[in-house]
Amino acid sequence: MNPSDISYVVDTLFLLFSMTLIIFMVPGFAMLEAGIVRTKNVSAVLTVNTLIYAVASMVFLLVGYQLAFGSWETDSVSKWAAFLFQMAFVGKTVNIMSGGVSERTRIIPLMLFTLVMAGLIYPLVVNWTWGANMLAGTFLDISTMHDLAGSTVIHSTGAWALLAAILVIGPRKGRYVNGKIHVIPASNIPLVTLGAMILWIGWFGFNGGSVGSIASKESADTVALTIMNTNTAGLAGAIVAAAIVYWQYRKFDITMILNGALGGLVAITAGADLFDIYTPILIGLIGGALVVFAVPFFDKLRIDDPVGALSVHLVNGIWGTLAVGIFASDVSFLAQLKGVVVVGIFAFVVSYAVIFAINKVARFRADDDEQMEGIDVSECGLEAYPEFKRAF
Repeated sequence: MNPSDISYVVDTLFLLFSMTLIIFMVPGFAMLEAGIVRTKNVSAVLTVNTLIYAVASMVFLLVGYQLAFGSWETDSVSKWAAFLFQMAFVGKTVNIMSGGVSERTRIIPLMLFTLVMAGLIYPLVVNWTWGANMLAGTFLDISTMHDLAGSTVIHSTGAWALLAAILVIGPRKGRYVNGKIHVIPASNIPLVTLGAMILWIGWFGFNGGSVGSIASKESADTVALTIMNTNTAGLAGAIVAAAIVYWQYRKFDITMILNGALGGLVAITAGADLFDIYTPILIGLIGGALVVFAVPFFDKLRIDDPVGALSVHLVNGIWGTLAVGIFASDVSFLAQLKGVVVVGIFAFVVSYAVIFAINKVARFRADDDEQMEGIDVSECGLEAYPEFKRAF
């Protein structure tokens, strides 16, 4: 076997392993959301996460991948491995959205939007950034934005869609009463913790795999540095979130600590391959702090986001992309800012229009009685915890 064949095999195996870690994030999202929502909505959350993976992946196979990259052909790795790695990302854009509209959303309309996200919105964003670049040579060309694994391309895109959905669908029944915020506690903290830690582990494939190659000494070092920086930012995000909430309330809120870690992970996703081993500490610290302050900010605006996805994925998707322009040499801040703005406007406007249109045909929001009884009953006919006495 010649050296080029060895590199081909090693990098193909690397992509397949990274893809597996990313797919492992599917149960991560599912467990985190299942732990955050009330027990009467757990089956619906699990069903949605399963269907998102199935539907989004199938649409990306049939339509989205070709739109994003223009061709299936690759020279350095198996084209099937290249597809599978990219396919693993697509459902995450809707996973981000589904958690933020949980406990009041019907399944069929959400799956209709999944078709559009996986077949059109996300592939176009990928096309402009990582793919064929149909905007090349135009004022809107954002291909010079450095976004290693998708702080903007994936996390912000999904979160802009979530913001559009929340504006169309509205808050959960009973969330905001007489001008006051009614706290709805998580139903299963162990599941929340398990889900967040699974996501953290999956992030190593998310960011490390996006380097693309591990078959040389230089690329192996880049992969290892990328994974190390990814982990470091998560650590810093968790630590600063713990410190801030303890300073505020003299209590340690595990849900906020975990979201702080996830915020740090989102923030480092754009440039984990470019930084030294200390810069991710600062990026993660800022990311974790942003989460802690963004969660109550969105609540004050009456934007009901049960899992804090806007605070984690939108705020830190923007911060992480801009941070590359601030801290990385040879990367233009204006190019980063332009990418954030172009993707943000496109993802929000198109998502809002599509969700608004779908909502006219197949209403997204479950009615008040269905929300009181639980989405499990009305949408799934199967409760996750049928023996529990549920508190409405």
